[in-house]
Amino acid sequence: MQSINMILFLVLAISLAMVTGNNAVVVETKQEGSGPAVTRESKYVSHVTLYIEKDDGSRTPSGWSTRQSEGATVDQPFKFQPGVGLIQGWTEGVLKMKEGERAELHVPAELGYGGSPMGSPGGAFYIPANSNLLFDIEILGKAGGEKEL
Repeated sequence: MQSINMILFLVLAISLAMVTGNNAVVVETKQEGSGPAVTRESKYVSHVTLYIEKDDGSRTPSGWSTRQSEGATVDQPFKFQPGVGLIQGWTEGVLKMKEGERAELHVPAELGYGGSPMGSPGGAFYIPANSNLLFDIEILGKAGGEKEL
């Protein structure tokens, strides 16, 4: 059943890419959120693991995760405010989510880092230029009621 869902998702993603010119962020919900929708006005706390996503849907770890279960030294949630110091694809994706939701954000290179590599090969993390990104993100909730970074 899971492989059928993955095939359906890939067909949807490919169809969406053909219609939009592959410039759209695709949000694949893994766990529904029960909280309010994410907004630009609030600051949030999240768990995130970043992968490089190839055109065939395969993924390679980038080396950056806030989850101990996925390589971080300890669980260390990431604080962010949509639209502030983030790539466009992250902001577009999280604004489609709710607090408590876990999803995979499929971000095309144009809405990620584009032609700029990030990190260094062999370093703690590395994202080659023109990489499509996949963020496995869980919005834990608002960050202590703070509104700005």
